[in-house]
Amino acid sequence: MSRPILAAVLLFVGGFVCQLNVADAQEKKRDTREPSLDNDDILKRFVDELVVITPGKDKFPQSVKLQSVELRPAAGFRIACYETTQELYQLVMQENPSQWKGPRNSAESMSRVDAGRFCGRLARMLQQKSLVEPSEIVRLPTDVEWEYCCRAGSREQFCFGPLTEMLDQYGWHAGNAAGNDPAVGVLLPNAYGLFDTHGYLWEYVDVDDDAGAENRRPVGWAMGGSWRDPAVLLASDSRIPVPRYATSDAIGFRCVVASRPQQSEN
Repeated sequence: MSRPILAAVLLFVGGFVCQLNVADAQEKKRDTREPSLDNDDILKRFVDELVVITPGKDKFPQSVKLQSVELRPAAGFRIACYETTQELYQLVMQENPSQWKGPRNSAESMSRVDAGRFCGRLARMLQQKSLVEPSEIVRLPTDVEWEYCCRAGSREQFCFGPLTEMLDQYGWHAGNAAGNDPAVGVLLPNAYGLFDTHGYLWEYVDVDDDAGAENRRPVGWAMGGSWRDPAVLLASDSRIPVPRYATSDAIGFRCVVASRPQQSEN
């Protein structure tokens, strides 16, 4: 091959690769406030935005030891970097009960039971699109998983340390939420890449030591504080009891994708 032809080929290939790299960079910089393109995009975006949590590997400690408790997730999992958006909730449930409307705003005003139904339906939709494995499920995080992820390695009250004015950069609360109707993820993420774990909405969780008892418990828990609450209630271990069928525009949830639990032979 002559040098001019070779140079032309290399220029073409280099330009093509450059275009791919630019496209990839643009995808990574996708504005969280931008609505998804269509239903398929909503589902794929949810999966693409999951954060892989591997306790005991890489930057993830096996456990986080606090004064009165040790947070030790039982296994690795993927967790949504955002609270469930209204566009995703609408697609899955064919309704949007949220009071503060916006396709990329956090979904709220659903009951704990509704959140559980959402997880089951979302799992089936993702499996039909081959976006998750048949052996994987979608569920609420346990309280241990949630707090472990919220802290992102911190032993202080908040992912960034003790309570200071820095909270305004990480979470929506009563002191900075007035006049705002935000999309998910417009503030700073924690060290694990999770947004809005402090504030915006309380988030439903399951109780780690009572797995499988959700249908028997009249009251469950929500964690993390909301836009209605004072800053102190946005701490990593902050939680409130919530009846199974109660709803509030200050409560939502985020999802975990994990392997299906092994069935006991006994």
